[in-house]
Amino acid sequence: MDLIEKAKEFYISEISDYNFYSYLANITKNQHLKENLIKIAKAEEKHSKFWRYFITSRGYELPRLEKDFTKNKFWQFVAKVFNPIVLISILEQGESNALKDYYTFLKEAQLNEYESTALKNIILDEIEHETFFSKEAEKLGLTNVRDLILGMNDGLVEILGTVAGLAAVYPNNPFLVGISGCVVGVAGSLSMGVGAYISVRSQRQINEAFNERTSIIMDIFPEKSYDLFKDKLKENQIPDKVIEEITEKLKRENVNLSNIFIKEVEENEIKSGLFTGFSYLIGVIFPVLPFFISNSSYIALPVSLILAFVILSLVASFVAIFSGISIKKKIMEMVVAASVAAGISFTFGKIVQYFFGIEV
Repeated sequence: MDLIEKAKEFYISEISDYNFYSYLANITKNQHLKENLIKIAKAEEKHSKFWRYFITSRGYELPRLEKDFTKNKFWQFVAKVFNPIVLISILEQGESNALKDYYTFLKEAQLNEYESTALKNIILDEIEHETFFSKEAEKLGLTNVRDLILGMNDGLVEILGTVAGLAAVYPNNPFLVGISGCVVGVAGSLSMGVGAYISVRSQRQINEAFNERTSIIMDIFPEKSYDLFKDKLKENQIPDKVIEEITEKLKRENVNLSNIFIKEVEENEIKSGLFTGFSYLIGVIFPVLPFFISNSSYIALPVSLILAFVILSLVASFVAIFSGISIKKKIMEMVVAASVAAGISFTFGKIVQYFFGIEV
């Protein structure tokens, strides 16, 4: 890894983030959000100064900065139309790999004590920023949007395979293929919805029972909380000496550990079930629609595939952004997987048609 070139990339990125958050802070009317954006912008500016020092102290020139993208009319429009947290969540998740890059840089670069400490603080700042934006995104229900997209993806891929197989069996009856796809889709959405309801409800009941037992133990035997804390640290393979030091410090400061063990129980099982089933059903629409407007399954199937691939590409882009991975790689992964599923289903359908002599 070329450390200087990497440092220059970090420098440009931090300057861009500083401009971006400063711009959003100026246009947002939410005072709480404005204050946090200003605070984060100042942190990004501080980070850029560190990278400037790192580069210049080694005798290299700073990289040329491109025009501030917040002055771009498109980004101004997007920032004004969408809630700042929506925009930040998308861009932040897309850049989440930077955190790994910082950590790799910390391990591989020959840093002095000042530089090592400064970079560790930068990593800590980035984690805090990501946590803040994640919490704000949850308040807006962006996690529900993510679940909607993923549920839609499940419905789309599964029904695409179904109609591909049925198209091979019923080449001259696309309406039957479409109706069959809808029936399978409705059954699948009910199954997914009920499964999500049971899963969330069961987890809620487990957490509530755990919280009740833990609350009783910590109320009657508060000292036991430190034993529970030790066990938790041991699970993460923390050395015994370190565990004892931390535990003793917590005891001296009389720290209440209940918030560590009491699990939050917030997700609503009914909402989760309905949301999952509905999102799955949306994904069913795209693969089956062409079979209702075509007079041949062989004509409808390519259209169904094209529609599915377009929606899958959008879904893949969204998933990639929220996962901080390559959009192109994710699109290829999902499209290839769907293609293989459709191809195998179609082949199986032709085998069934051949052996059973079905001509409809």
